[in-house]
Amino acid sequence: MTADPMIVLDGVGKTYHDGTVAVADLSFEVATGELVCLVGPSGCGKTTTMKMINRLVEPTQGRILLGGQDVRTLDPVRLRRRIGYVIQQVGLFPHLTVRANVGCVPRLLRWSRRRARERADELLELVGLDPAVVGDRYPHELSGGQQQRVGVARALAADPPVLLMDEPFSALDPITRERLQDEFARLRREIAKTIVFVTHDIDEAVRLADRVAVFRATEAGGRLEQIDTPARVLAAPATPFVAEFTGATRSLRRLDVAVLAAADLEPPAVGEVAPADPGGNGRGPIRVGAPLSEALAALLARDDARLPVYDGAAITDAGPRLAGYLTPTSLHAALRRAAGPDA
Repeated sequence: MTADPMIVLDGVGKTYHDGTVAVADLSFEVATGELVCLVGPSGCGKTTTMKMINRLVEPTQGRILLGGQDVRTLDPVRLRRRIGYVIQQVGLFPHLTVRANVGCVPRLLRWSRRRARERADELLELVGLDPAVVGDRYPHELSGGQQQRVGVARALAADPPVLLMDEPFSALDPITRERLQDEFARLRREIAKTIVFVTHDIDEAVRLADRVAVFRATEAGGRLEQIDTPARVLAAPATPFVAEFTGATRSLRRLDVAVLAAADLEPPAVGEVAPADPGGNGRGPIRVGAPLSEALAALLARDDARLPVYDGAAITDAGPRLAGYLTPTSLHAALRRAAGPDA
């Protein structure tokens, strides 16, 4: 058990009245402040699992704890007001303005009109929308990406500790989707929420999650095949299904989730002076802690296949401190190191 789990699923299952088993004997935890992506094909039980957390679907076995409390002992309406919920179709109220949509839960909680309005405007700015421009518009007057941002703002309005997100970006075009993923990654650093995020897209899961939970559909119900960091899921699939689901290109995906460590570098010579152009070919400097994908791109841009890498501190007037060099051989070692000892 993690030191401080916000969500605990203990032997949870869901069987419908006709005998269909959606999920069977599911157990895992989500730590406070962690983002866990539930990923898998259609029918694997990932959305059912998420909906059991806020009791939109009632479990038929096991228990779910939220902040140490069994959710079955809580009033479902009050429970859902403590949990932000973002869905694929956004679900904005068409007859309410954007500002009123964002402020609807605070108003249900009897916040004053002024406080709810101020909170709505604060959150619209947080998700990258100007409240002076969009606040008085109606949902149909916004683009799909803007509507999805409003949906995220509404889910955060009452400052819930937990956020559930059910394929929130899947209906968007690829360019808008990628931009919102980047924006959400930035936003997450500011909001400090515990997040369960459902997606069918392994690339999205790898890009956003602290841990990835891979589900498989079986005749006995949805089954959790593996839950681990993105790097470990890609480098060391626990089952043949996980290996198949993550795909033949999973080694390339690892470049986005593994970071460059000083131990991965060939050391510089004693007293060696850092190159005048730290990145080479006009690129900015690559530093320890950068994603391996960025380091590889910079390495490929060089003629000598020997990339200078600098420490993670800010570059001073005296210039950057050379930490060492990344080469094709050391890049391979970095990937092996990121995979862990069992890969």
